[in-house]
Amino acid sequence: MHVYITALASFLPNAPVGNNEMEALLGKVHNLPSRTRRIILRNNRIKTRYYALHPDTGAQTHTNAQLAAAAIRALGADNAFDPASIECLCCGTSTPDQILPGHAPMVHGELGGGPCEVFSAAGICTSGMSAMKFAWLNVASAQSRTAIASGSELASNLLHARMCESIAPEKVAALDKNPALSFDADFLRWMLSDGAGAAHLSDTPNPEGLSLRIEWIDLLSFAHELEPCMYVGANKREDGTLQGWREFDSLQAAAESGCFTLKQDVKLLNKEVIYTAVERTLTRLIEKHNLSADEIDWFLPHYSSDYFRSELHDHMLDIGFDIPFERWFTNLTTRGNTGSASIYIIMEELFHSGRIKKGDKLLCFIPESGRFSMCYMLLTAV
Repeated sequence: MHVYITALASFLPNAPVGNNEMEALLGKVHNLPSRTRRIILRNNRIKTRYYALHPDTGAQTHTNAQLAAAAIRALGADNAFDPASIECLCCGTSTPDQILPGHAPMVHGELGGGPCEVFSAAGICTSGMSAMKFAWLNVASAQSRTAIASGSELASNLLHARMCESIAPEKVAALDKNPALSFDADFLRWMLSDGAGAAHLSDTPNPEGLSLRIEWIDLLSFAHELEPCMYVGANKREDGTLQGWREFDSLQAAAESGCFTLKQDVKLLNKEVIYTAVERTLTRLIEKHNLSADEIDWFLPHYSSDYFRSELHDHMLDIGFDIPFERWFTNLTTRGNTGSASIYIIMEELFHSGRIKKGDKLLCFIPESGRFSMCYMLLTAV
């Protein structure tokens, strides 16, 4: 059975935040200005992003569940949202508001309506696509006639200085001897932001206007080969394994170790992410689906930084899968990197742009560096 995306919506909290406003809003760790902010912003080329933080007080203005619910309600602009009609609600995030309950029932609680099936997808950037795949398979197997999928992130409160104050002062002093410590710890503060996106899936296309038929969604993990790269609630040992927060003697000891600071192993990221996305993953899917670059009208990549744009293109060219940049679509510069929400926010803007024609094929690419998982999705405009 064919399944169609019949509506897309997004929600970005508060006013856009420019590069010069970021540090004032997120705060200075130990009252020290970041040594790497300008370098990271120059490479990622993000100009504006959105935070669920009050511009004057820094207080949180939305929960993650509220961000997701707002994006889902916005599907109503395409006449695709009625809380009482939801049959299956699938929500992905890497930053839930709490450990338990799951994220999807919290979103359901915000939305109201009636009883429905809920599915919470954990992970990082691909969690939004895990939610999409569950929704797709649910409708394709006739378990539901319609389903809603979402990706949402509330990263700003993890990035705020108040969440970083537990880092021991001696580690700050060590930055002079090892600047890489600053880059690994500071990297994500200037990369990630808040937002949510949602999709309405149906077993029938829109009677009028655009729909996107889902041809396939493939998700592959390479955790059997690669060690953790992005993590929170743990510290990385010398052997590449993680020491989780529950392995510490106390919560205070875990906090003082920097365990709850969001971190990324940037050296490992640079070494593996594009190679894994292309040579390890895309080559398999080209063979599996008899995929040709010539048939792709739009390439929608979610990459964390413009730094990876040319490298991704060059690796695709090396395997004979050349999609010229004029067929790429991203809004990273203006919407920021919103993790699992990014691909929804990218799709939503293009969907409503009037630029998609009947028969166009859209290839979406979503990488995740947590333990290196890769997702590609092929859509056809009908």
